[in-house]
Parts: sequence; C-alpha cells; structure tokens
Amino acid sequence: MLKKERHDIVMRQINLHNRVLTSDLVQLLDVSEDTIRRDLQELSDQNLLYKVHGGALSKSYHSTFDDSTVYAKEAKIIIAKKTIPLIKDGMVILTGGGTTIIELVKQLPENLQATFFTISPLVAVELAKYPKVEVILIGGLFSKNSQITYGGHVINQLAEINADLCLLGTSALHPKDGLTDTDWEINQLKKRMLSSSRKSAVLCISEKLNISLRLKVTALENISYLITELSPADVKLEEYHVNGLKLL
Repeated sequence: MLKKERHDIVMRQINLHNRVLTSDLVQLLDVSEDTIRRDLQELSDQNLLYKVHGGALSKSYHSTFDDSTVYAKEAKIIIAKKTIPLIKDGMVILTGGGTTIIELVKQLPENLQATFFTISPLVAVELAKYPKVEVILIGGLFSKNSQITYGGHVINQLAEINADLCLLGTSALHPKDGLTDTDWEINQLKKRMLSSSRKSAVLCISEKLNISLRLKVTALENISYLITELSPADVKLEEYHVNGLKLL
C-alpha cells in the first residue's frame, strides 16, 4: 500500500472517531508500529492531526472557536436541526461531548429555558451563550484526549441526575452490536448517562453506521432516538428499525 493511501485511511479513521490508537492502525493497515508512528508524525507535521502517546487526535475535536476543520459539518448541522424539536422548555438535558453535540448547541433556540448537565467543558462554553439556559458542568478528572471529565467522581454525580433526555455523539453504531466505543472510561460514562435519563438520543453521521468497536455501551433497543442526516426511510437505515428505537 502506498504511503498516500495509508495517510488517507488514517485521516478517515480520525475524522470518523476523533481519535485513533496506533495499535488499531497497525492491525487495520497490516504494517509495523514504526511505520504508523512515522505516518502520524508526518500528518502531524502537516497540521492535520494531533499526535499523542499511543495514537492521534482530531484537530476539530479540540476547539469550539475554530470550526473550519469540523468533519462532515453540513451533515452534523442537519442532525442538529432534526434534534432540536426533542428539546423543550423546562427540560433537564444531559449531554456528552464531541463536534456533533457542539453543532447541536449552536442551533438551539435563543430563548430556550432549560437545564443542561454536561461532561464537556467545550459544550458548556457554547451553552453559556444562552441567557435562559442553566449550565452545570460535571467536574472530575479531565481527559486531554477526549476533552471531557471522567472518573468515579463524575459517575457518582451522574447517578444523582434524573434527566429528561440524554444527548450522545458516537464513534460507532451497528445494527447487531449497538452503540460501541474503544475507551473504557468513556464507555462507563455513556452507560451511566443513559441510565440517568428517561429518554436518549444518539446523534450519528451515516459514515459511522455499521461499525463495531471493542467495547459495548448498549443495544439499539435501549436508545430512544437515532438521528442521522439521512431520511428515516433510507435503505442504509433498514436494519436499524428495531422496537423501541425511533429514527429521525
């Protein structure tokens, strides 16, 4: 495989999942760890990603102030606008982090009156722009990789919340394996967030469909809404028509 082809695959993986592990890329591309390290360093030198210990992070994942590098931005805006009708005045909302959630926050009605709990400082910054929204940032250890708070203290705080709606972005969604992730801490957070909410919505660009990662968060049947940029009748969503899950 040519280096350019490897680089294209690496960038697709990081755009889809926001972070990649060197070990996963070694398996995916069937090359040595040294080769992957060199590839990541070259892409970092081109200012296309952040190289970190054990892998790399997306450039667009780390700032709400420069959204010029947000991957699939138009699709995420469509998803955001489809999600807005689920959010009503007086609701208690629990959110994760990520660029899709940030795009959603940017589309909220200016006079919305609601309470938002979030584990993402970047999401909290965007929510703070709304005068009638109460913003509660759940504090704990801060993950430099995922840009969210995590750990036992965060999970304990989440256990005390009874939210009307949980809004989650995702790295992967599969018709049989459901919602999955690669990071153990994030996995535990998402499980706790879902159990602390009466309803849940997963916001997912269609490129992340039919992908299964190593750690399971929950089955499709335990999610209230799946929101993509596609029409619910799209053939790509055929296998996602399951009991308990509404497609938007």
